[in-house]
Amino acid sequence: MASELDRIIDQVSKDKGIDKKILIDALETAMLNAAKKKLGAHRDIEARYNPELGEVELFEFKVVVEQVQDSDTEISLEEARKTDSGVEVGDSLGKKIPLEIFGRISAQTARQVIMQKVREAEREMLYNLYKDQKGELVHGSVQRFEKNGDIIVNLGKGEAILPVKEQIPRETYRIGDRVRAFIYDVDKNAKGPIVKLSRARPEMLKKLFELEVPEIYDGVVEIKGAAREPGGRAKIAVYSRDIDVDPVGACVGMKGSRVQAVVHELRGEKIDIVPYSPDIATWVCNALAPAEISKVIIDEREHAIEVIVPDNQLSLAIGKKGQNVRLASKLVGWKIEIHGETEAEDSLQRAKARLEKIEGVGDVMARSLLNIGIYSPKEILEWDAESLAQATQMGLKKAQKLQELARKHLETESAETEAPEESAGMAAGENAEDLERKDDGLPKSGGIVAEETPVSVESSGEKV
Repeated sequence: MASELDRIIDQVSKDKGIDKKILIDALETAMLNAAKKKLGAHRDIEARYNPELGEVELFEFKVVVEQVQDSDTEISLEEARKTDSGVEVGDSLGKKIPLEIFGRISAQTARQVIMQKVREAEREMLYNLYKDQKGELVHGSVQRFEKNGDIIVNLGKGEAILPVKEQIPRETYRIGDRVRAFIYDVDKNAKGPIVKLSRARPEMLKKLFELEVPEIYDGVVEIKGAAREPGGRAKIAVYSRDIDVDPVGACVGMKGSRVQAVVHELRGEKIDIVPYSPDIATWVCNALAPAEISKVIIDEREHAIEVIVPDNQLSLAIGKKGQNVRLASKLVGWKIEIHGETEAEDSLQRAKARLEKIEGVGDVMARSLLNIGIYSPKEILEWDAESLAQATQMGLKKAQKLQELARKHLETESAETEAPEESAGMAAGENAEDLERKDDGLPKSGGIVAEETPVSVESSGEKV
């Protein structure tokens, strides 16, 4: 075992890039623990690696005493001088422990320690290699499949995991298939592979376009946002820093070659490339293309946008199962509601009528409130007076007066709602009292009055 162990340490150190001292220290610690476990934890034992013999030597130390009270930690002077004639009372005398008493434990321990250190070193090496590649694309091959659907990918210098939730739906693989994926996390403390991959995240889409479009790589064209429903459809917003470069055309490429390369990598996922605009209304219109947009109403306080489209464009704007509007909402980062013109007009007229019920609010004022997204008296009170005055371009005093009138209107409405309920309750009470009074004049036998009248019965000609 001696020379063999030395060769193993040297070989592992070279192949795995592990410092030889780390392996030796680990072996010494492991052998020391094994010895204390077998002989007793209270014993004074040391482990030292002997490079000449190529083995870990164990030494047990005992204190020299006149009279032994604990044979595990003490040795008599007479016994000690048989080993070392110059020893004195109080000295510590060491004696080598033969490895044979451990049987196969020493060999197994050495093997386990080396394997453990190799695994730790590989994880450390893999972490150092990929920690700076987080957010990049990597290539690998499918190594095996886990029971839960996760895929273990061989990156060449280590393993990575492609979780089932990060895979494109309906995408299938076989052992040995090549995989290109996006590194979204490198977790040193993970129980399994520390490198985590994704093919379903929007970042994957961005990175693929960076590879295919030189203008993006050079920084002339910038990706402003991306949204995906993996395996179905995606939207990506692009912007050009050079007025002479069409960002959409650059991403599409000659005869669609660039975008088709991305589509092919994502297994046929449809991709909409839309021009970015700093104007949110324009950006939303672009994101909802190819649907035609009639009107966009922006509510910055709620971070919401109401989009009005022609009735015949409603289904196109919403998309199949709402996919188009969902992706557009993810892309711009705003909540989007879509309504047809007919529905919107009806809703607008109802809202206008509600506002005009407020004292002093006429057609012009109602339209002004509708234009800033106020559709009810209650919403007037949700604004602070200064913001309301600024948004409607009315004076502060007028805005405060409007809020006061809106509050009175709501109080009146509330009172009118409660009044019928009270009246109904009173009427019910009166009816009950009337019935009770009428019942007092009636007999308790169901309202039928029984009068005593003589009854004659003829039987056999006799009167009774």
